[in-house]
Amino acid sequence: MIMIHSSAVIEAGARIGHNVRIGPFCYVGAGVTLGDDCILESHVVIKGPSTIGRGNHFFQFTSIGEACQDKKYKNEPTELHIGDNNIFREGCTVHRGTIQDKGVTIIGSNNLFMNYTHVAHDCVIGSNVIFANNASTAGHVHVGDWVIIGGMSGVHQFCHIGAHSFIGGGSIVVKDVPPYVMAHGSHAVPHGINSEGLKRRGFSSDAILEIKRAYKVLYRQGLTVNDAVAALAEKAEQLPEIKVFTDFIVQSPRGIIR
Repeated sequence: MIMIHSSAVIEAGARIGHNVRIGPFCYVGAGVTLGDDCILESHVVIKGPSTIGRGNHFFQFTSIGEACQDKKYKNEPTELHIGDNNIFREGCTVHRGTIQDKGVTIIGSNNLFMNYTHVAHDCVIGSNVIFANNASTAGHVHVGDWVIIGGMSGVHQFCHIGAHSFIGGGSIVVKDVPPYVMAHGSHAVPHGINSEGLKRRGFSSDAILEIKRAYKVLYRQGLTVNDAVAALAEKAEQLPEIKVFTDFIVQSPRGIIR
């Protein structure tokens, strides 16, 4: 069953799944695919091309799949892909991609985007991520799984934030944040390992201890980044958690926070 309020506007070409609820004064554009069990509260705008999975909940005044704010954008048919079971709270904005990148903005599943958060063009957001109130990412930002970005924080374009990291409220991130790391400040600097988050997600005490040791090698021994990675090479071959850490550092496009 599909429940669509009489004041909602559904453009021809939109594809609506089963058991979708669309509230008053919503707009769903042509080229939008809405999966099963999605909920649109009042005054939600979704434009396409956008492909949205099942069980997503959009609260009032969210704007999803709008053209991006990049001045180079010239109305090319770029896309937005969203997974399943995400929550987009009031005033959240998500923009489609640009042809200067891969032409698509991607959001995974089971994420929470709180009030007035923003995901810009060409971002790649993982799963189980939390954006607290007013957190924003500029274009081309990559955010790994299980990341928490505190309220009023901003992430500079092209930055990468590694899985399981934690960005404190009010931070400005201008370099890449390695996996597991807590960062805070303007500009954000490292403040240890997100141990509590790792415990909650089932990391063993031994794995957390090794991650802490790797953090100390990187940040507490006065080594260059290359020397730190070399010092961790043997441990990275033994433990996948450390390999994730060192691989991120080696592949960092902007360089990591120091």
